[in-house]
Amino acid sequence: MIRIPRTDLDIFPLNLGGNTFGWTSDRDTSFAVLDAFVEAGGNFIDTADLYSVWAEGHEGGESEQILGEWLQARGNRDDVIIATKVGGLPSRPGLREANVEAALDESLKRLNTDYIDIYYAHYDDEKVDVINQVLHAESLVESGKVKHLGLSNYSPARMRQWFEVAYAGNHTIPVAIQPQYNLLNRREFEQSYLSIAQDYDAAIFPYFALASGVLTGKYRSKADIQGQAREDFVKDLMMDESLQVVDVVVEIAEARAVEPATVALAWLLAKDVTAPVASASTPEQLPALMAAAELKLSDDEVQRLDTVSKPFA
Repeated sequence: MIRIPRTDLDIFPLNLGGNTFGWTSDRDTSFAVLDAFVEAGGNFIDTADLYSVWAEGHEGGESEQILGEWLQARGNRDDVIIATKVGGLPSRPGLREANVEAALDESLKRLNTDYIDIYYAHYDDEKVDVINQVLHAESLVESGKVKHLGLSNYSPARMRQWFEVAYAGNHTIPVAIQPQYNLLNRREFEQSYLSIAQDYDAAIFPYFALASGVLTGKYRSKADIQGQAREDFVKDLMMDESLQVVDVVVEIAEARAVEPATVALAWLLAKDVTAPVASASTPEQLPALMAAAELKLSDDEVQRLDTVSKPFA
């Protein structure tokens, strides 16, 4: 287990992504994934109010709803750590105080809980001054509905400003950031967000840790993604440089007798990531994700991956 800085939360170093719940995983399959995750030692689940608004016929909130039903059915709310987000749901956009409070109450209802362990601002709202965001977020913590704060999808400058304002005013400081980071998307995190996390002792929970499935090795050509549910998410990643990275990931995985996803996640853990966010549509996909916590890549393996992914750094 790993302790999230400045909290009493100990987590397994894999943050299970809830974006599949109600999308590529129906209710029963989602329950099966969640059951398998906790049975294997996992305890940290990530969702958002907007999941899965992108799917045809969905309005958002589907993931939270299913997760809440599972929490109620299993009676295990105090045994798991739940992160959700605000600001991106089309019906609840932005970070105005009234909007955030309404969105929070709606998330709590869907999740069948009276508190959120980590509540992220999913997207910045530049119409709301940073100081106002800081003060209102602190009030949410003081209310008891939110235990800890997190930030995601802010520009590096605005995210650093958020931390600076909170720190200077002795306000509640976010305990986590959730940037995009993987072998096919390195540049912005390594050049900007990493130093913010280090300067303010924030946990790092990167999303798209497997590049929407590309780093699992199941897509080895553009033809492989045609007709897939994730086609719109991955089609822009299917370039020669990306496929070269996948080749090396697969080579290392075969040499170590593990799955490619395990190698891709283990590389993130070797790069000062606290726990990568990765999702599983079926329970059968989970072991490869969980195994990353036990796989320590050699210096040579890390260097090979660094070198082949350099075009993205």
